[in-house]
Amino acid sequence: MGMDKKEKSKEKKAAGREKISFERVERQKLVTAQGEEADGVVEISLRPSRITEFIGQESLKENLNITLQAAKKRNEPLEHILLSGPPGLGKTTLAHIVAHEMKAKIMATSGPAIERAGDLIGILTNLEEGDILFIDEIHRLSKVVEEFVYPAMEDCKIDFIVDKGPYAKTIKFALKRFTLIGATTRQGLLSSPLRDRFGVSFHLDFYEPEDLMKIVERSAKLLSILVDTEAAHELARRSRGTPRIANKLLRRVRDYAQVKAYPRISVEVVKKALEGQGIDRMGLDTLDRKVLGSIIEIYGGGPVGVESLAATLNEEVDTIVDVVEPFLLKRGFLKRTSRGREATGLTYDHLGISTVSKAKHGDLFSSKK
Repeated sequence: MGMDKKEKSKEKKAAGREKISFERVERQKLVTAQGEEADGVVEISLRPSRITEFIGQESLKENLNITLQAAKKRNEPLEHILLSGPPGLGKTTLAHIVAHEMKAKIMATSGPAIERAGDLIGILTNLEEGDILFIDEIHRLSKVVEEFVYPAMEDCKIDFIVDKGPYAKTIKFALKRFTLIGATTRQGLLSSPLRDRFGVSFHLDFYEPEDLMKIVERSAKLLSILVDTEAAHELARRSRGTPRIANKLLRRVRDYAQVKAYPRISVEVVKKALEGQGIDRMGLDTLDRKVLGSIIEIYGGGPVGVESLAATLNEEVDTIVDVVEPFLLKRGFLKRTSRGREATGLTYDHLGISTVSKAKHGDLFSSKK
């Protein structure tokens, strides 16, 4: 009996510790979620709401505006639109601009969030005439769900099978005419049947520093931040051609300036703040340099497969392919060959590796082979 009491006492203490630990984790989750939500609110507040306010992507804007005006004149919903490009270039912003311009309600979701066909049916049956359904990362829709998207896009109807075998029944759902806007960072992963059902397709490319500078100045005005012209240009140059990163860096530099009591953001303040963040003059961050450094130091400059590179860095393959590689390829730090990724001469120059070291790395790599 004495042993039982001791064991029960231990169990109560353990349960109490688990409860405290659980509550601590939940509080941490709540704080993190609130912080992410606050950043999200700031990000949304900086988004333009009209196509005339959208900076950059001039060819895309012109063609999209023609599509919008034509649909308005015919007084009918837009065709389905596919937006592709690296993260942070404005796909979600454009979807909301389209909804605002068409005076339509928009419902936003993502491919991974729609796990079952029933989830999709619930969303589609709640759409009114002319409403817009925005699906981010649409290439991550499951094949089962994707099969239900086809008739919804083409014929505005869904056939849902209830039960199986001899008791199977088909329930037909008639949908109101809607517009599907799909966004993807990996257009190559979209199946041909799904891609072909989009009437309009636009690709967003990385921004030039001049356009990013305008975005920085616009965001600074909205956030009531005093930024010198040279500082805005320096921020734009280090933003990896991505508006989302430009706005993020602007907020981080603002924090630095406030803590250090600088009255306005100068180019010196930008350089000091971003050096502390690990952002170099070309906009490469710590992960970028780790990727490039690993290709040179471990794999002799390449070629190396992305799976091997991800394993070496203990990173996800998708992170390297979706987040890191596009900018490095665009700016000429990497080249992709049939045998894998290779570092370019620009990479050696940027990382300060001499031609002697370059030849040495090549010899080492050859001896390993």
